Amino acid sequence: MSTAGNRTFAIIKPDAVRAGNIGNIIQRINDHGFKIRAMKLMHMTREVAGGFYAVHRERPFFGELVDFMTSGPCVVLALEKDNAVQAWRDLMGPTDSTKAPKGTIRGDFGTSVGENASHGSDSEENAKIELSYFFNATEFC
Repeated sequence: MSTAGNRTFAIIKPDAVRAGNIGNIIQRINDHGFKIRAMKLMHMTREVAGGFYAVHRERPFFGELVDFMTSGPCVVLALEKDNAVQAWRDLMGPTDSTKAPKGTIRGDFGTSVGENASHGSDSEENAKIELSYFFNATEFC
């Protein structure tokens, strides 16, 4: 399988990790035909989280977002599947967990807009950027 258009970046966020849902979310990933090509359990520093979310630096929620993402461990993943970016976004559901349907990751494991259990790249271009932010070439299987 060629990787162009077939990889996306995902995060199982600290709220889902705290709630013990890593295994449940990974099971959903597998059940929906994704292959995990890289994965790390990590506790983001303020520098790492701030750099990753730098695009939101001027937004009023930036500080709260960095606080949340550094509040505990998270799992970062490289997922592979045909049309991976859209497939992962469909599986995650809408950003606001209170509006996400049951059966989606955010609908089943998130609790709010901010604590929504998961992150996913919003485009193939951003997927490449986000994947390279957390993984080097030798970490992909």
